[in-house]
Amino acid sequence: MGLKRAAVAALLMGWVTGMTDATAAETKTAAYGTWASPITAARLAGSEIRLGDLMVDGGVPYWLESRPAEKGRYAVVTPDGAGGIRELTGPEVNARTRVHEYGGGALLAVGGGLAGGRLYFSNFADQRLYTVPEAGGAPQPLTPEGYRYADCVAGAPGHLICVREDHSAPGEAKNAIVSLAVDQPGDAGTVLFGGSDFVAYPRPSPDGKRLAWVAWSHPNMPWDTTTLYVADITPEGLGTPMVVAGGHDESVLEPQWDADGTLYFVSDRSDWWNLYAWRAGGKARAVAPKAAEFGGPLWNLGLTTYALTGKGQAVARYSSQGLDRLAVIDLKTGKAHDLDLPFVGITGVRLLGPDQAVMIASFADATPAVVTVNLATGTHAVLRRPAPEGLEAGLVSRARPIEFPTAPGPDGQARTAHAFYYAPTNPAFQAPAGEKPPLLVKVHGGPTSAAKPSMDMSVQYWTSRGFAVVDVNYGGSTGYGRAYRNRLRGNWGITDVQDATAVVAYLDKAGLADANRAAIRGGSAGGYTTLAALALTKVFKAGANYYGVSDMESLAKDTHKFESRYLDSLVAPYPAGKAVYDARSPLHHLDGFSAPLITFQGSEDAVVPPAQSRSIVNALKAKGVPVAYIEFEGEQHGFRKADSIIRSQEAELYFYGRIFGFTPADALPGVTIDNLK
Repeated sequence: MGLKRAAVAALLMGWVTGMTDATAAETKTAAYGTWASPITAARLAGSEIRLGDLMVDGGVPYWLESRPAEKGRYAVVTPDGAGGIRELTGPEVNARTRVHEYGGGALLAVGGGLAGGRLYFSNFADQRLYTVPEAGGAPQPLTPEGYRYADCVAGAPGHLICVREDHSAPGEAKNAIVSLAVDQPGDAGTVLFGGSDFVAYPRPSPDGKRLAWVAWSHPNMPWDTTTLYVADITPEGLGTPMVVAGGHDESVLEPQWDADGTLYFVSDRSDWWNLYAWRAGGKARAVAPKAAEFGGPLWNLGLTTYALTGKGQAVARYSSQGLDRLAVIDLKTGKAHDLDLPFVGITGVRLLGPDQAVMIASFADATPAVVTVNLATGTHAVLRRPAPEGLEAGLVSRARPIEFPTAPGPDGQARTAHAFYYAPTNPAFQAPAGEKPPLLVKVHGGPTSAAKPSMDMSVQYWTSRGFAVVDVNYGGSTGYGRAYRNRLRGNWGITDVQDATAVVAYLDKAGLADANRAAIRGGSAGGYTTLAALALTKVFKAGANYYGVSDMESLAKDTHKFESRYLDSLVAPYPAGKAVYDARSPLHHLDGFSAPLITFQGSEDAVVPPAQSRSIVNALKAKGVPVAYIEFEGEQHGFRKADSIIRSQEAELYFYGRIFGFTPADALPGVTIDNLK
């Protein structure tokens, strides 16, 4: 349900300020934005430990943890049996793959747990696949340079089946499913299937006789159209592939075989990503039809949102209205039982045992953790929370879902959009009577992605200083069905901008934000929306662009393979649609810019190359628009180093202080803002 304006008075008296009568006497009165906060940029950077690639082997979980203080490298870790973790790779290892540039599926453990098994992982520096005994030892390279590997699974004895991206020759990389002989160092792999531009999820059946996989080709993206194949595994490779599902305007993901030979998968053929079952010779059937999303956009390989228990059940994450839930589903009857858990976001669902699952969970009031869930009792336990657990009492600003009116659809019918609102919250401060808080409109990347109501320290950094933050799930976001996702088809730079601007008017009218002090910020695709909103509207008084797109035509010509045709569906086919590209590119609307802009960029970004940021900054500087620019050496698409995270956060706060005319409580290093008087 949306936030109703009738509740504004109560919200302003309680939730917005985070105050009660008992604490009012202890608070200081200070303007929004000037509140002193214990959430420093350094503390924020320390909390930016990313968890990923969770998997289980022999009842033992393994996962990746980022190390911001060590230049953002990823380490392979596992529980040490004493309440802590044990790192299985040394400080020289960064276990991260660049397949599709976004990676995912960089880790595999084989051999039954810590009793003599082996780890396989991709090393970021050279993208070769390495192996190391689970009990410890020096990593040894398996594959030659020039190839990238991801989403590997155990195949025939002595073999892995992997997604391989071939960069050994000039031109566009070639993606294929390959069989890799692990006892033959230097083997690049034998191609099993290479008949499409992209592949994912190679999954052999339990008896080793068949292989299922997902494939798609330009100009499709995996959330638009994919095909699920099954083929017999033969001594020569694979037999003739058979199409099980997909092929046209159907996104099929996550094939998994059950012990009885049933193949399960996630498909959005009903307009929602739901779970389906298929057996050879039959038709696919919906397992538990629901107007909710059991899948998600395949930005990272190895995405897992459900696991089969082997007892006729599945444990599955599903998303409804932006909130994740966990359910146990009877695979025959389709009856689903929701577990009462405090999670708001769930990824990497795996099975530890018949009645125990493990996953990465996020919370409304604490940092993400690896958790176990007892499927019989519905209870959970935190296995590992690498970042500090949470914040001081009363300091957490919890996400509140809102629905707000936005621009009508092409048919003229009224439409609503979705967002999560975070009120300024700091028990030590209150604002002067009648003051509304400055607003940061946060625009997620993708753009086919979604904002979640998880506690994000980068959001709390702002709310604890007296900013209101709204995280917009504009039309095109996932989690609300395919129809909502398709709002952005052909309309990137229109629908997202309309929704980002509409929420400002809504919150201002509700008394929850000051439209005269509204800024917009976003990274990647969110950076593009930031630039487009500044170029095409006068709603925002400032903007923070993190490695965003300024020139659509340039991006279409100069980006990596995975997204090289993404704009065909978001904007128009290129080059036929060149006029549309020009019309939507902020770089071609310099006359529309007047609000100050700060831009952050990684020097090694292969997704949105640095030229995108440099060109818009130089053009605005020449035009006389106040502009600041910071480029971080050695960073790629998204900042992983602690120093970069700290510098960008403090620079953005300094920038808003100068633009909105307040003095932050923090001692901040200065930023050069050209053309600012």
